[in-house]
Amino acid sequence: MKHELWIENEDEQTFCLSGRRGERARKLLEPNAKLVWTCEAPSNFEAMTKYYEYMGWGEYTTDFPEHDKKTYAELGWE
Repeated sequence: MKHELWIENEDEQTFCLSGRRGERARKLLEPNAKLVWTCEAPSNFEAMTKYYEYMGWGEYTTDFPEHDKKTYAELGWE
């Protein structure tokens, strides 16, 4: 699934799914928010791993690997 990174200002960004699954998140964006990066990932864990890498934040970890590593297809989202 495609994910989007929106930057609102120096301190605020939103990383969300594209398409209808990300509509609620995008509705909260400031009017001047800019789409700056997209990536494809089959799971939340892979998306967050790519996001952390892009931002230079180091390795992404999760407290819920049994859920976060499930693919979106396994969760019935595709």
